[in-house]
Amino acid sequence: MTVGTLTWVLVVLFGFALLPTDALALEGRWETTTSEGEAAFAKGDYAKAETEFAAALAEVAGFGPKDPRLARSLNNLAAAYHGQGRYAEADPLLERSLSVAEKALGPDASQVAESINNLAAVYFALGRSWEAEPLLKRALAIDEASFGADAPQVAGTLGNLAAVYTAQARYAEAEPVVRRALAIWERTSGADQAEVAHALGNLAAIYHAQRKYAEAGPLLKRSLAIREKELGLDHPALSTDLNNLAETHRIQGERAEAEPLYARALKIAEGALGPDHPGVARTLGNLALLYSEQGKPGDAEPLFERSLAIREKALGPAHPEVATVLRNLATLYLEQGRGAAAERVLKRLLVVTEKIRGAAHLDLAAQMNRLAALYAGQGRYAEAEPLYARALAIGETVLGLEHPDLADTMNNLAFLHARAGDYAEARPLYARALGIWERSLGADNAKVARALENLALLHGAEGRYAEAEPLARRGLATLERVLGPDHPDVARSLNNLAGLYVEQGRLAEAAPPIKRAVAIWEQTLGPDHLDLAKGLENLAILYGTKARYAEAEPLFERIITIREKALGPGHAAVTRTLETYAAVLRKAGRHVRAARIDARAKANR
Repeated sequence: MTVGTLTWVLVVLFGFALLPTDALALEGRWETTTSEGEAAFAKGDYAKAETEFAAALAEVAGFGPKDPRLARSLNNLAAAYHGQGRYAEADPLLERSLSVAEKALGPDASQVAESINNLAAVYFALGRSWEAEPLLKRALAIDEASFGADAPQVAGTLGNLAAVYTAQARYAEAEPVVRRALAIWERTSGADQAEVAHALGNLAAIYHAQRKYAEAGPLLKRSLAIREKELGLDHPALSTDLNNLAETHRIQGERAEAEPLYARALKIAEGALGPDHPGVARTLGNLALLYSEQGKPGDAEPLFERSLAIREKALGPAHPEVATVLRNLATLYLEQGRGAAAERVLKRLLVVTEKIRGAAHLDLAAQMNRLAALYAGQGRYAEAEPLYARALAIGETVLGLEHPDLADTMNNLAFLHARAGDYAEARPLYARALGIWERSLGADNAKVARALENLALLHGAEGRYAEAEPLARRGLATLERVLGPDHPDVARSLNNLAGLYVEQGRLAEAAPPIKRAVAIWEQTLGPDHLDLAKGLENLAILYGTKARYAEAEPLFERIITIREKALGPGHAAVTRTLETYAAVLRKAGRHVRAARIDARAKANR
């Protein structure tokens, strides 16, 4: 399963701050280029709009710092940059435009509110939603005072404010705001206007973020139909709805419906905006997720890489959308077993996330957990431990000491301490994880069973068998109730219980659970699975301990075959099995055979 943060394009209106020009009786080149630029912008031809607006700005540059035409031209050129995804270039133009408008018209003029709105839109695109929100609230107050609570200008600002709330996961605040905007636009513009499509897209984004896909889909289809009618079939605004509708299908497993929508969105965006626009990158990233889910990693990887390169160039290396692609690319590498590549991306993701979120954010803790899990899986426990410890500390600070989301990290950190022999450090962490899961999930849960088992194994390692055995039995009983008696996890629990019996010398009691575990693994995982080899090895060692050498020998031969096939003949696990097998053969008096097995093991070292 592909896990990762999905890109959902939030629609933020970027309009023109239409400053008063009629009274100035403007004529000539400035008026002509401004009109031509606005016409090109309306068609989505942002490159042509940029050319015309730049010419208009050159004409008006000498009119003085308080001339309204200067503010308008600065705003319009910024709009063209924004349309092309060149947000960093738009930012200073809009800040200057706002300053000019405030000086020319006063801080509470209605046209100033539009300049404020546009600056907020650029901040939003740059991932600075916390800076956009106060600007939008100021613009909203000006709009309501200037036009009344139900004016279209108010609806535009409300739509943008709702998009900011959605990006911040403040869905309960976002929905009534965007619904108010939608109602205003439907009342003032009609049900089939482009402004209504904007509101429908933002409302769909709220539902999508809350996994209400059945509610998001129809809204996106309606928005798409309005845009196609109003703007034509190749307008860049369509790529947003197509991308988001494709995402809704993909997440619901409707991949055949998603792929052609992504393809159309990508074709429109590349044709209208160019190959290096952030809108192109979003669709590339989502299409890569689709290919990854379809088991096409070779098709997914170059799309992720291209999406990442575009976003870094357009948005900067420390942008939330850059982090999104890094997360998904790391997941792809992990699923392919490409540990070195995953490590490289995860390390980079930690740096980006800390720059974006700060040193004490849950997103940072989540990525630390991922890198720690990779290290632990590679046996690099010393590198995993400080990451788990820091992730836990962040979680405790943000969520409190007993939050359910912390239990997994506690459990993983406890495992590392136990493996290192730091039982005093491991015990309270295991106990805390168990308590949290019992309170949050109930007693009959697989995670509770896992915690019981882990605590049992810890007590067993400390020789506290009287405390270990009832925990192990309770964990086994829980798994049988929750998962059924023939689940592979039940086999693991049986195997661990048998291990406690062996450690106490209770060999007769150990055999039945090991045999049952082997039968379950063979039935559910197949005859060549490594978990089955583990169970067979425990049974073979048990037989060797009981001097049942004739029964142990074929099991060892089978274990070696499974491990050589799965891991290769030179793997350390194969070598250890050969060494154990040779020792059992020597006990059985089969010294010639033992010498041959020893020679194979020596060749592997």
